Amino acid sequence: MIFRNPLKLLFYLCLLIVIMLVGYKAYLNFFMKDFAGVHTEQVEQIHRDVSADKPFSFAVVGNINNSVGIFEERIIPELNASGMDFMVSAGNAVSGGGEDKYRALYGTLNHVNIPYLLTFGPHEYDDFGSFRFYDHFGPHFYSIQAGSSLLIFLDSTGKTPWKWQMRWLNDLLSQDTSKAKILFIGHPPLKPKEDALFDQPEDYLAPPEFRNALLDTAKKHNIDMVFSANLSLYSEKQLGNTLFITTGGGGGLIMNDDTSFYHYVQVSVSPQGEVSHTLQQLEVGQHPILKRLESLWFFVYSLFYTGYLNFLLIVAVFAAITIRLYAIIFVGKDYYPDYNLDPTPWREKPLRIAMFTNNYLPFIGGVPISIARLRQGLEQLGDKLLVVAPRYKDQPEVEDHVLRVPSLLAMGEKHEFRLANIFLGRIRKRVRAFHPDIIHLHHPFWLGSLGLFVARRLKVPAIYTYHTRLEHYAHFVPLPGLIFRNLISHTLIKRFANKCDGVIVPTDSTEEYLRMIGVKTPTFLQPTGIEYKRFQTVTDNEISKLRQTLKLTDEKIFISVSRLSNEKNIDFMIEAISQLRQETNKPFHFLMIGEGHQKDRLQNKIQELGLETHFTLVGAVPPEDMAVWYRLGDAFLFASKSETQGMVILEAMAAGLPVVAVRSSGIDDVVRHGYNGFKTPERQDQWCIQVKRLLEDDELRRTLSGQALAFAKDFSVEQFASDVREIYATILAIGDKKLKKRR
Repeated sequence: MIFRNPLKLLFYLCLLIVIMLVGYKAYLNFFMKDFAGVHTEQVEQIHRDVSADKPFSFAVVGNINNSVGIFEERIIPELNASGMDFMVSAGNAVSGGGEDKYRALYGTLNHVNIPYLLTFGPHEYDDFGSFRFYDHFGPHFYSIQAGSSLLIFLDSTGKTPWKWQMRWLNDLLSQDTSKAKILFIGHPPLKPKEDALFDQPEDYLAPPEFRNALLDTAKKHNIDMVFSANLSLYSEKQLGNTLFITTGGGGGLIMNDDTSFYHYVQVSVSPQGEVSHTLQQLEVGQHPILKRLESLWFFVYSLFYTGYLNFLLIVAVFAAITIRLYAIIFVGKDYYPDYNLDPTPWREKPLRIAMFTNNYLPFIGGVPISIARLRQGLEQLGDKLLVVAPRYKDQPEVEDHVLRVPSLLAMGEKHEFRLANIFLGRIRKRVRAFHPDIIHLHHPFWLGSLGLFVARRLKVPAIYTYHTRLEHYAHFVPLPGLIFRNLISHTLIKRFANKCDGVIVPTDSTEEYLRMIGVKTPTFLQPTGIEYKRFQTVTDNEISKLRQTLKLTDEKIFISVSRLSNEKNIDFMIEAISQLRQETNKPFHFLMIGEGHQKDRLQNKIQELGLETHFTLVGAVPPEDMAVWYRLGDAFLFASKSETQGMVILEAMAAGLPVVAVRSSGIDDVVRHGYNGFKTPERQDQWCIQVKRLLEDDELRRTLSGQALAFAKDFSVEQFASDVREIYATILAIGDKKLKKRR
């Protein structure tokens, strides 16, 4: 039996309630007929049914509050059977001024067989309800002639200026010859003798000038009765010839005690203008506790029936319960990796891999170099590669493995950042014709987004490598920096990663970051590979030639490799080197390798500080020559805080260079303090201390150099490609298993 499990029964019950509530909401807003100026037809009917030479009676109900359990199911049947001529709401006929509440009230009033009139009260005014009341029913203050009596309705909400109303009221009463005058106003002018439930000062008529003016007018013109609502009780108070009645028992929450109970008032008027009233109390429950519970139930029942915000709250609560129960009952949770996967079929056959990247060689950068090395390693393993990348001026003429995409826009002084034309149909055609087994994405936007779209269309897995901390590139984005840095970048990475089938991260700290921003996709820890063997084949003769070319003598050489951009923190190193020059007598020279849009500004800063003989901006160096440049150095210096791994640091270690770097993500995972280098806070004094140690302590530098070389050995390109291929096979195995389950 499917309902043998009580939790499952509760799940389906919650689901049914959500469907019913949504269905009712749809009916209320889309299928219920429109209505406007309802008071016009109600007044006409009252004029037809009530004459000046005959007695008549009507009911006054306050605080209906869209009630179903009391007003619709208990009071309306009594009104229809009472023989009374019409009904008046003294205010708060709705629980709020939302459109759905007015529509629900109109549906309820359609069950009333006698005419009705509404007072514009505080609930009718809430949630921008004033224009809805005016549109659906009529003016906020008005008067009608009913037989020998004048019925007056005022606006106590502040929507209509009280001075204007009082001028209108006095003019009206000065010319009136009615034998009885009855006034309706939402807020009570007088505080009742009885204690009101949870009353507040704003529950009464304000300001005091309005209240005093109304009381003076009632006395001057002998108004017989003043009806109000807004308090959950029944109260009478005589002031001169005027009886003030507060009636608040039409369906809202009451206490069911001697003063707070469900009721309505029957008012009778003779042809001579004699006015009398009868309190009609509804018996609800017997035992005091049951009376309270039933009162609460009717109130909650009304909220289910109407209330836009309450409706949303109820749906959200039941939806949350439904989802939670579904997860508990039907979804088996296994937080461990699936050890029952068999990647062998994909491990043993050549794979076809399409890669999408926003930059690639000949543009020099960490991502293009990483992709090129991975491509070479995978091709050596027998795989077929297609790299979808932007077109550059100096790119190779023949590239069988690369699909070059023309640019819509180039940014940067040397156009190093290119916005490829992702709208070209030939991109999708070429990738489709390539028949990839898996698509590897290297950026979470633009060409990366296109790659994800193609993967979904071709129904192949998409894997994303998190290379770049986007929040450190806010200066490239034409948006307020804080918005991009604190919100957009993290949201972009989270949404993109969660749409992929797997995410490759280079370090533990980047994996922790992805989990913190909410990435749920399976992650694979895989550092980027380096050409370790190439660094070991550099000869002393190559190093000597380069030293002569640069006209270097016996000074110690510091090397750094970085794009000359804000996020790389080059200014920090220039200023620190200026400080170091003043603190040591040991000769040294800093070679900064790399290009970027900040080059001219940084060169000017070097000249201003008089560092031309100590700090050189080398510019770009061909990738095939980098090993010699690294081997030229004695230590590697770094200050970037935007790295996810710091591949140039591993390359430096492969050349036997100890490292001094600013502590940040990516750096923490590869620099082991005191073993293969030093990592410091972003403080120039502390950074300089460690650089000075490596400059002046030859024994320390040799020890850390050997340990850096040993550390880098585990990051060869060959091992990198083999490990990534294993990740591909795992992702393909996961996808194949999911496909078989669906079948």
